[in-house]
Amino acid sequence: MGVAVAIFAHQEERRIALCLASIPLDRPGTTYHVLVNGTTDATVAIARTVAGDRPHVIVHDIKAGGKSRTWNHMVHDLLTGEEDAVIFMDGDAEITPGSFDALIADLTAHPQANAAAGMPMNGRMVEIYRQGLRDEGGLFGDLYGLSGRFVAAIRARGLRLPDDLIGDDGLVAAWAHTDLLDDSHWVHGRVLACEGAGFIAEQVSLARPSTWAMQYKRLINYSVRFYQNRIVSDIMTREGPVGLPARLASLYGDWLPRWRPRPGLTGWFDRKALQRMRGAT
Repeated sequence: MGVAVAIFAHQEERRIALCLASIPLDRPGTTYHVLVNGTTDATVAIARTVAGDRPHVIVHDIKAGGKSRTWNHMVHDLLTGEEDAVIFMDGDAEITPGSFDALIADLTAHPQANAAAGMPMNGRMVEIYRQGLRDEGGLFGDLYGLSGRFVAAIRARGLRLPDDLIGDDGLVAAWAHTDLLDDSHWVHGRVLACEGAGFIAEQVSLARPSTWAMQYKRLINYSVRFYQNRIVSDIMTREGPVGLPARLASLYGDWLPRWRPRPGLTGWFDRKALQRMRGAT
């Protein structure tokens, strides 16, 4: 079985070695693409050291940043189109043993499914998140798999995530549930919660100030994502994936006047997000 793995890494010099050490780089029939994008630190050098002389572990130094833009590059430019499955993961996650085999086995056993979600394995809200994936059929960008048939359909139709989309996982899950149609075609069973696949994410710690800055940026991104999702949901309801623009910022002018920050602490991050979005129009 031919499998491709996409590992997204942006400024991950602290975590990329741990990430790569956690995955089976010598797994037969598997090609690994380490997609270092928009990075100025030592991520590329560290990844190449870990990859060593393995020809099937390819480290890409991509100058333009952005996970969704890089996702498009992976799907449309780097895949052969003949993969049986494609696994997507983040370069700051550690993957639990057997996860890749479990994702592939679930997709093989359920030919009606387009995607399988890896499960979070740490954090104080881990059980809530795990149950949410089971109930809602979501995906976490840290680890998920897509069937080769589904990826081939995305390629054949030329579908791309908006380059400035924050969070590939929500929109990819919607595509998988609807089989690349509008939301009226939603079928829960097309996305599986894979109990045998898991990831460990870095947690915010009072003892590590570097994680504070990470969390601050993450919360602003979550607010941007909240507003972007309102645009995406509207398009997916009315038109489906074919209606998505190359950049969501091209629609901000119509949407920004309708939006206000939410109450409470979230509103602080909403204001920062809306300021960023106004600057992108």
